[in-house]
Amino acid sequence: MTRPAIVVRDVWKVYPDGTVALRGVSLEIDEGEIHGVLGENGAGKTTLMRIIYGEIKPTRGEIEVFGKKVRFRGPWDAMRMGIAMVYQRFTLVPTMSVLENLFLALSSVERGARISDARSLAEETMERTGLRVPLDARVEELPVGLQQRVEILKALMRRARVLILDEPTSVLSPLEVEALFSTLRKLKEMGITIVFITHKLKEVKEVTDRVTVLRRGRVVGSAVTSEVSEVDLARMMVGREVLMKVRRAESREHAKPILVVKDLWVRDDRGLPAVKGVSLEVREGEVLGIAGVQGNGQRELVEAIAGVRPVEKGRIEINGIDVTSASTEERYRLGLAYVPESRDIGLVLDMSVAENSVLTRVREVSRAGLLSMRRILEIASEVVRTFAVVTPSLSTSVRYLSGGNQQKLMVGRELAKRPRVLVVSEPTHGLDVAATEFVRRTIVSFAEGGGAVLLVSSDLEEVMQLSSRVAIMSGGRILAIKKPSEYSLEELGLLMGGAVA
Repeated sequence: MTRPAIVVRDVWKVYPDGTVALRGVSLEIDEGEIHGVLGENGAGKTTLMRIIYGEIKPTRGEIEVFGKKVRFRGPWDAMRMGIAMVYQRFTLVPTMSVLENLFLALSSVERGARISDARSLAEETMERTGLRVPLDARVEELPVGLQQRVEILKALMRRARVLILDEPTSVLSPLEVEALFSTLRKLKEMGITIVFITHKLKEVKEVTDRVTVLRRGRVVGSAVTSEVSEVDLARMMVGREVLMKVRRAESREHAKPILVVKDLWVRDDRGLPAVKGVSLEVREGEVLGIAGVQGNGQRELVEAIAGVRPVEKGRIEINGIDVTSASTEERYRLGLAYVPESRDIGLVLDMSVAENSVLTRVREVSRAGLLSMRRILEIASEVVRTFAVVTPSLSTSVRYLSGGNQQKLMVGRELAKRPRVLVVSEPTHGLDVAATEFVRRTIVSFAEGGGAVLLVSSDLEEVMQLSSRVAIMSGGRILAIKKPSEYSLEELGLLMGGAVA
């Protein structure tokens, strides 16, 4: 008979400012299962996991670990009880070797441990689990998938019996995701309990045994994963019906190219080549998606197209006009709109909703050097209304909007200019199901209306679902451009890993 590894009873978390993050949460996570935790942004998932891991203390309620009531003073207490957490952002020292990182982790729980002990234990753990990594390689030289393996090895070497994974697939290629899931299934067979936090419903269905859904700090349901559909889970998360599939914009082979990039070379912040001879064109009425593991030149490519990063050589055209050396403002006047990958870059968080609505339209709302508040409020009202931005008022600081509403404001601001081409990077990163649905539909609707979209996303499912054509980018180069249906999953994985078909 299976017994619970973790029991949470009536846990509340109220912060000093009055914010209630958890409202009487209760759940059980069984030994040796893969348990999914789902919920919108602000639902309380991360708060709950940080309480279980000992990072923050509950306001009230009880937690049991393997049948024993616990009150953790910090993560070190949780580690001693066999709980480990692998964060979305890895906690490795990149300039050190894999072995040195493993030794640091081991010495944090075993006083007097030597580096030779770490090597022996690492080799034994790798043999037992199949998690192979080159111990003497520097971490910064490893691909992301192997770095994640190092994080999991760290946990297992500290005798973890419960492994909490926070959005573990967000930076992985398809083949790396497949390898991760294979690892998790093997760890489950070894009796290790895994808590899998993700916003990707398909992954929950694929790898978890049971799933718990949080909404607004409460548990709205737990279920055996095989007995619920993705639609059921989305409804539980959002509290209403959510249409999961967005119809992609159809490919228009003979349509006019709006954005053309020819043999583009761009350097990164360190002065190293990041974009190496990229050529592409985005046609009227289509979404050209760029897929690839983060850090392969995508950011430098879109920044060069938007005019915020210099071009070393090559050519960029908008509507047939060379804009390679043009300012961002000139590109906007020719019909370019740009949504960067981070809301911290695309918005000024301490400015109001109204002010942020016109950040890229200052010339339009000013006359003789003076801003027209009437025109600013007109534009802001249109953006908020048309793009369903939930805000107390137009004067509210953007900082106080949810991530989803910040993103809708940023996308809406650009599309309200009625551009010809939209360059958008990571449009739904970190968004909940409802906001993701809205933003994706907005992008496809723009393309269907005749606009051209260059979509860059590390979410492969998003790229394949929305795009008319998909370009695979690796090592700063475009390795292939085809319709989504023309790729196999294996080919996608190989190309994203740098293999040339």
